Amino acid sequence: MNEEKYILFDQYLQGDMSTEERLNFEKELLANPELALALETFKEVQVQLESKFGFETERNAFEANLKTISNEHFKAEKPKVIRLKPWIYLAAASVVLLFGLFLFNPSEPKFEDYNQYENAYLTERGIGIEQLKEAENAFNAKDYKKAIPLFEAVLKENKSAEIQYFYGVSLLEDNQIQKAEAAFNEIKSGNSIYKNKAIYALALAKLKQKDYDSCKAILKAIPSDFENYNQVEELLDELD
Repeated sequence: MNEEKYILFDQYLQGDMSTEERLNFEKELLANPELALALETFKEVQVQLESKFGFETERNAFEANLKTISNEHFKAEKPKVIRLKPWIYLAAASVVLLFGLFLFNPSEPKFEDYNQYENAYLTERGIGIEQLKEAENAFNAKDYKKAIPLFEAVLKENKSAEIQYFYGVSLLEDNQIQKAEAAFNEIKSGNSIYKNKAIYALALAKLKQKDYDSCKAILKAIPSDFENYNQVEELLDELD
């Protein structure tokens, strides 16, 4: 990415383009996915700089450290009329750093990329309890803090693996990890249809704690006939 592109990005984001220039630039963004991605990266860096280096002293110190990097990586001839604003050098150098860190230090998989759960449809299976209906609604609305005490009340009367699984997921999402693991381990020790789901949830609990070795070991114990085995394979690939 050369300096002229960064100038265009700055002009576009600051609203300094004419209507015709803006429309032409937006057409180019639609036709060039790489350019659009570069713009998004530039915007993200700008937001990060504004949030992390809002104080002038810190911003100047960071700029001084990164200008050297900018000079090494952006050697295009300086524009004859328009000069880059100092913060654009900062953003450009930051983009280089971000891509360098990504290439040489690939990030580990994140819990948030894998914590997709099926909705609970407990009351539709003949369990006519008002509290269970409330727990189901709270879980499906991702209001896990509200769902937890409701599930706990229901489990005193009906300790099915199904209810316990959704209770465990609610605990996991609410960062009550030890209690979540206890619930999943209890399901794991049985032979219900939720056994493999509980094992996968245990792996996610380890992922959330960044215990990647334990996560990997648990995933390898899941049989290939598990309904979401494609997610197991995907996560294993990310962990390798």
